[in-house]
Order: sequence, then structure tokens, then C-alpha cells
Amino acid sequence: MPLPEPYDAWFPDAPIDGTYGYDLDTLLAVEPAPAPAGFAELWQGWFTASRAVRPEPRLTSLGRQGAHDLYELEHTGAGGLRLRGWLALPSDGAARVGVVHGHGYGGRDAPDFARVPDDAAVVFPVARGLGALNVGAGAPDNAAEHVVHGIDSVETYALGRCAVDLWHAADALVEIAGDLPLYYTGASFGAIGVLAVPWDRRFVGATFVVPSFGQYDVRLDLECTGSGEAVRRYVAEHPEARDVLRYFDTSTAAGYLRVPVRCECALWDAAVPPPGQFAVANAVTAAAAARAGGSACPTLELEALPAGHADYPGDQDVDARAALATRAHIARCLAG
Repeated sequence: MPLPEPYDAWFPDAPIDGTYGYDLDTLLAVEPAPAPAGFAELWQGWFTASRAVRPEPRLTSLGRQGAHDLYELEHTGAGGLRLRGWLALPSDGAARVGVVHGHGYGGRDAPDFARVPDDAAVVFPVARGLGALNVGAGAPDNAAEHVVHGIDSVETYALGRCAVDLWHAADALVEIAGDLPLYYTGASFGAIGVLAVPWDRRFVGATFVVPSFGQYDVRLDLECTGSGEAVRRYVAEHPEARDVLRYFDTSTAAGYLRVPVRCECALWDAAVPPPGQFAVANAVTAAAAARAGGSACPTLELEALPAGHADYPGDQDVDARAALATRAHIARCLAG
């Protein structure tokens, strides 16, 4: 079957139709996965337990980069694991917000300040096992192995441990920069922030870009070129793992968000199928409708990207505008 326009011209050799037969209307109708028993209690319990861990940050100065003074950071993560990442502080003046900046499954080899305001303190955590800094620490460095590491148990699954590590990275930032309001941004694998943000009231907003791990009821039926393919194949051989995954579905967690959220979801994405991405955004919409007029009501700013995890004509302009939109979203979240 021929690919739909303009993807037939953009990706003529694509092995998969990255639309999966969805258009914007049908993507907006994808329902989030319902919460399994004890979902909120599990995550709230993990957050409460994380409060007892001291981050014990250590900094190594790397000089100035743009508007920030940059440091390599080492801090304590879940289970006492020492993890490394980067931390940056405004070179001129005090920070007015702290940004926790997640990354994709390619790991992170250097900080990227495109979405970071000049007056923000920012931590760039690197997930256990990944990137140049944490290879060999707590999980495999291969994405296909990492995404199923520990999947036999809710308590050991890598995605959960990485999400908990985000709280510890935030703790390190706060210990160094002071008690700041926090904002999360992350792309693809960085959607583990959706699992972490709802339970941590320090966060005042978030941006999730082409979020992964959403709506496994749909995702597990769709072949893809990303890490989800390893999960799909694993669950086909080990169906009991499906019960574990229910506690790490980002479309479920998004229903517990209480802050303004910006979602950038792709209409085409062969690596992270679009229905899973839009399920995360749709969960925020549903949560907002359910709490309309009440306190802690989330809001959604949704941008439908032409494609995700792919180069296409005009993508650099799209990325630049999206980065500015996140900066503007941070400003609105701080303004209340």
C-alpha cells in the first residue's frame, strides 16, 4: 500500500507507514489506558520513599556555556546508585526556575540548552546505563536490552527506576540552586517524566515531546523501529510481563497530572507509534475535563508535529519554534 502524502515523498524507503493508518481526528480519539489497581499508591509510595535519600551532589566545573556556568554532576539515585549528568546555573543573576531536562533513548553526550531559559538552573540527568556518563551503571546501555531490563517485576523494571532517578536529580538541583519551582522537559524516552511529575508537587509545568510508553494496549500490536519493538517481542513470548507494563504506561500516569502541560505529538513516527503519543495528550485533556473548575486542574497545549524521530523538510524550523514555545510555556507556568 502506498504511503500517504507527503510521507511518500519524505520517506520513500520507509519500511513502516509511520501514520499506522491514523489521521489527526482518529489520534485525538485514542483513549488512555485505565489505571490498574494500586497505580497511584505505588507511585506515591515511591516518591515518599525517595524523600529519605540524600542526593549528595558533587560538581566538577566545565566552564561557561552560553548564558550558563556548566558542571558535570554526580548524585545519588534510586537504590543508592551514583549517577552522573550535567548541571548548569545562570552566569548572571539568580535562577528563578529549575528545569529537569530528560533525554531520548540515544542517551545524552552533551547538554542542549535550546528549551532552557537563560535565568533557569537546569539539571540534565543521564539515565542509568545510558549515555557517555552512565554506561555500566545499573542497566544495559543497549536500548533494546535497557527497555526490558528488570521487566519481571514492578519493583525492578528499568523504566520505573529511571523515573524515580528523576526525583533524585531534581533533589540535587534544588540542593545546589535553592528551593525553586521546577519544570520538566523531555523527549521520547524522556517521557518517563510523565511517570514522575504527577507525584512531585515541586513541578509547576512540563513539556513532553514525542512521548513514548503510552497506551500499551495499542502499542503492543504495532510493529515499530524503536525500543517498543523489543517490548512487543518480549511480551509476545512472556505475556505475564503485560501486567508489569500497566504500572508504567505514560497515558495512565498523564491522567494524574495537575499542572499545565505542553505535548508535541507526531502525526508520523515509525519509532514511537503516534497513537501512543496522542494517548498521553488525550489523558491530560480528559483529566482537565474531569476536574473542570476545581483546584489543581491541568491544561493542555498540544502541537501536532509533521513527523517524529525522522528528518524531513523544514524540521529545523519546526524544532526551533517548538523550543521557543517551551520557553514561553515555562514563563506562563511561573506567572501562574
